[in-house]
Amino acid sequence: MSQPISLTILAKNSQDLLPRCLAALTAFPEVILLDNGSTDDTVAVARQFANVKVFHSPFIGFGPLKNLAASYATHDWILSVDSDEVLSPELVQSILHHPLQENKAYRFLRHNYYGQKLINACGWENDYVLRLFNRKTTGFTNREVHEGIITTSITIETLPGILKHYSFKNADELLQKLNQYTTLFAHENRFKKQSSAFTATYKGAWTFFRNYFLKRGFLYGFEGFLISASNANGAFYKYLKLHEANRSMTTSLIISTYNWPQALEVVLKSVARQHELPTEVIIADDGSRGETRALIERYQQDFPVPLRHCWHEDTGFRLAAIRNKAMALATGEYILSIDGDMVLHPDFVKSHKRMAGFNTFIQGKRVLLPKDLTQQILQTKEWHLTPFSKGIINRFNAVSSGVLAKLASKKRSDIKAIRGCNMAFWRNDVLKVNGFNEAITGWGREDSEFAIRLLNAGVERRNLPFGGVGYHLYHPENARTSLAENDKILADAIAQKATWCEKGINQYLG
Repeated sequence: MSQPISLTILAKNSQDLLPRCLAALTAFPEVILLDNGSTDDTVAVARQFANVKVFHSPFIGFGPLKNLAASYATHDWILSVDSDEVLSPELVQSILHHPLQENKAYRFLRHNYYGQKLINACGWENDYVLRLFNRKTTGFTNREVHEGIITTSITIETLPGILKHYSFKNADELLQKLNQYTTLFAHENRFKKQSSAFTATYKGAWTFFRNYFLKRGFLYGFEGFLISASNANGAFYKYLKLHEANRSMTTSLIISTYNWPQALEVVLKSVARQHELPTEVIIADDGSRGETRALIERYQQDFPVPLRHCWHEDTGFRLAAIRNKAMALATGEYILSIDGDMVLHPDFVKSHKRMAGFNTFIQGKRVLLPKDLTQQILQTKEWHLTPFSKGIINRFNAVSSGVLAKLASKKRSDIKAIRGCNMAFWRNDVLKVNGFNEAITGWGREDSEFAIRLLNAGVERRNLPFGGVGYHLYHPENARTSLAENDKILADAIAQKATWCEKGINQYLG
């Protein structure tokens, strides 16, 4: 042996093929078998082989599990083998006697079998798999499914010999794997990829046509048809499950308010009229008097979703602090942030959810309402607002169209026109940057400073034109006595490329 090698194997209910797999590995000094909750004789079979060490872990994704298995190894050279794979004698000898180099990883040819029948078509073509590496140089990606060895800064060499892969022995095993892998795909790609019922149907049909006809599955009789049909079902269900997973987003709508219950009531009415309701609503109350509390308690009695009141004492303008406290209470994975003077278009929540993307925060627009129209809305508690309503400013901001929103939405790398009165972001991203900076008190710049830290942390900004429409009720502007000091805090965050604030949401987390 040129260098000692540790084998790693993930196993769950693998008793049938595991004896053949392990029998081919007796020449290696160490085999690490990481069991994921077997209920058959997998562990008992493994303990019959002197060079096998058994460890246990719940399923945490294939990539993380393979890295965990490698961490238990005695030796730095790692050969990763699946429990349904058998190394040929030629491959064993080439691995044992080949001079290994740390800056290389090694691959070999894999043959795929259905039962005992070799398949070389319909998506199961003979392929090269990269499995031998030095853990000091590289490792597996942390993907839950379709993991692979990271090849940055290393070269790849092919070794002679065959790895025989006995994928499935019957249709029942095919269906079990199909269900597991399609669920993992949907979980891993949730909000990272878009899908729909049409996408799922198209993907399934195309996969069958490609595998059965273009990739010659028809040459393999019943097995070729079964594999092609199974691959098509896999494509269909993974995109259907992804579509379902994307629709299952939980949202917390946070409404910031201070001593303006008349406006808050109109805003709450607009929330109740949403075509797609948020999961919950949290009022972030910066110290309002009893009228606001009484209003919220009245609406809590029959509001269509849970309505929560987050209040702290009025010791001055502390918007950053009350937002942090409200977000700490939030149970939704996606947070919509508005001010208590923003009357929402009926599609506000729906359009924000439609544009939500992984590692992205959304900046929405606002429609400025004139003083007389604002007074009318506050008095009557009713409104009918369109892009053509008399007296409104910036009419294009009042257009709500899902098609136009997707076409016109662009990535931005700056903080121009950042406003917390209409923003949306992932709660995990909030935690990543520690929420809003409570060093900022008084009016101004808490939104921009929060956004710059998100950008510095690698979270992308997207504007939401033609969607997420909010109508801003007129009111006199707030005093800007603290603006100079807040500008300095913002400038420091920009200059230092800050991704964290010292005084943030972590104060309120359990």
